[in-house]
Amino acid sequence: MQITRSSLDTAKGPADWFTGDVYIDAVAAAPAPSRVTANLVHFMPGARTHWHRHPLSQTVFVTEGVGLCQRRGGPVEVIRPGDRVLFEAGEEHWHGATPQRLMVHLAINEGDDDHDVVNWLEPVSDDEYAAGPTPEA
Repeated sequence: MQITRSSLDTAKGPADWFTGDVYIDAVAAAPAPSRVTANLVHFMPGARTHWHRHPLSQTVFVTEGVGLCQRRGGPVEVIRPGDRVLFEAGEEHWHGATPQRLMVHLAINEGDDDHDVVNWLEPVSDDEYAAGPTPEA
């Protein structure tokens, strides 16, 4: 057993990965041979990831608020606490908060020497973001 005391500061999500205010808390980054990392990601209202893909898939588990997600070419979907979203390996997608509500999710990713955890692409345009449903509060 290993206990790691919280010593990392909350990180501001970089502008080349996110639109809006996003904050990241590291949860798990076990040494090799483990391939799993996990982060608690806090999206302020209107904030979202850029389009991206994960070579070995990604699961997000919503813990708070109301969010939106979309795979390239698919509809924008509303996600709420308790919802799990699996983005398949290589599937281009984005996720974030609704315009009126914050959203927090646990992002679980895999990566190894042959696969990056994530490949970042272009920002989600305001028109793409606004095309989603307007969820009830």
